[in-house]
Amino acid sequence: MEEEIRVRFAPSPTGLLHIGGARTALFNWLYAKKYGGKFILRIEDTDKARSKDDYEIDIVDGLSWLGLGWDEGPETPDLFGPYKQSDRLPIYKRYAEQLLKDKLAYKCFCTEEELEAERAAQAAARQAPKYSGRCRNLKIEEIKKFEVEGRKSAIRFLVKEDGKISFNDLVHGKLEFDPKLIGDFIIVKSDGDPIFMFAGTIDDALMKISHVIRGDDHLSNTPKQIMLAKALNLPIPDYGHLPLILNPDKSKLSKRKNPTSLSKDYKDQGYLPEAIVNFLCLLGWSPSYSEGAPKDKEGIFSLDDLVSEFDLQDIGKSPAIFDQEKLDFLNGYYIRHLQLGELAKRCLPYLEKAGLVKASPRLVGLGPKNEMVLKAVGLVQERMKKLSEVSELTSFFFKKPDFKEELLIPKKPASPTGGSDKNTTLKALKVSYEILEKEADFGRDSTEGLLRAAAGKEKIDAGQILWPIRVALSGKSASPGTFELLEVLGKKECLERIKSAIDMLE
Repeated sequence: MEEEIRVRFAPSPTGLLHIGGARTALFNWLYAKKYGGKFILRIEDTDKARSKDDYEIDIVDGLSWLGLGWDEGPETPDLFGPYKQSDRLPIYKRYAEQLLKDKLAYKCFCTEEELEAERAAQAAARQAPKYSGRCRNLKIEEIKKFEVEGRKSAIRFLVKEDGKISFNDLVHGKLEFDPKLIGDFIIVKSDGDPIFMFAGTIDDALMKISHVIRGDDHLSNTPKQIMLAKALNLPIPDYGHLPLILNPDKSKLSKRKNPTSLSKDYKDQGYLPEAIVNFLCLLGWSPSYSEGAPKDKEGIFSLDDLVSEFDLQDIGKSPAIFDQEKLDFLNGYYIRHLQLGELAKRCLPYLEKAGLVKASPRLVGLGPKNEMVLKAVGLVQERMKKLSEVSELTSFFFKKPDFKEELLIPKKPASPTGGSDKNTTLKALKVSYEILEKEADFGRDSTEGLLRAAAGKEKIDAGQILWPIRVALSGKSASPGTFELLEVLGKKECLERIKSAIDMLE
């Protein structure tokens, strides 16, 4: 009987869910779905000082928004739980005591000042930082003396320096580490809290995690966790380390200096979860395609597509470059392919926040403002790259525009006879007003025929009429076309705005 695939995403709630963490969660989720396994969410909140409930909520909401549901987690029945490390502290204490009893770990009374002095001396001698082991062989009398002095002790794992530590990484292949370069490392801090890699090693075993798929920044922890698992007689999962995500200048993508928050920098800015998932999968993964599968040259993949095509063997070893232009392209693609009603619903919160429409429980059937939302969004759908752009692109549909009169006059020559001046523009607007005022049908075909005929009659280029009308209606140099605006805004509103433009020029 084959072993069940069980993978986990184990974030620390010490910050908002970031792009790197979201990609790790996605790859784990895909691997589980690909092979009919389980995806587990474990909250590693042993860092009491930095862990916050708000961050945990952000992580949970972010995964749900991306569509990455988990089979086991903090709110599910405790099949192998609890799934929050703060609820598992007695378990870690028991294993730490076992290591102390078996003399595979020891109490370390070194102060931070002593450790810093040791690191400084090693740096001066151009040696790699490594704990000297000064507390490894303390005598009972020395330990009692430190305890009487009130010194707090951490617990260090005793690293045996014989032989190499090797494992077959699912991404990088066979890797070897020399334990002589590692040194005895802390597994329990002086305040009694376990270090995350000690707690994680125990949890992975007790939760029957079969594969640990995580970022390359955890690669140096893996030999330590393998040593811990062997010392505790725990099963060792298969490890796979994903390439780091870098900025275009090859600097590390870091939440300390980059806009990397999934909620604040992407969700709130109007990126669609479909686009984010598609983009994340391409950060380090390139499909080899299953036999007979259509190859998408633009890299468009739905979650279902990814489950079918995903394979850890297709993950590259080199760092992935964060390509903002690619993300914007994908987001624009998914926006253009949304049904209009669905897109309007997703845009509505941004319009409400901008004060352009009032908040309402439903989009359709609640008055002319919401009908205008559908029409306005429909006209700018092809131009949107982010949902947050909708307010700027459509504001003039909901309120009269504010602009300077210079914008009404075309800057570029509109005809071989030359460009427009103020008088030509004023005349064009007056002629247009008179024609449109008499017209009952404000459909695109009707207004286009009338205005183009008027340009011919006045012996001016069509652009010398259409530009000032479009600016009068939108207040922008770039907007939907004149005839689309006339149809959507309607006769009464259009005549009022054209009249205001005439008054401005006069």
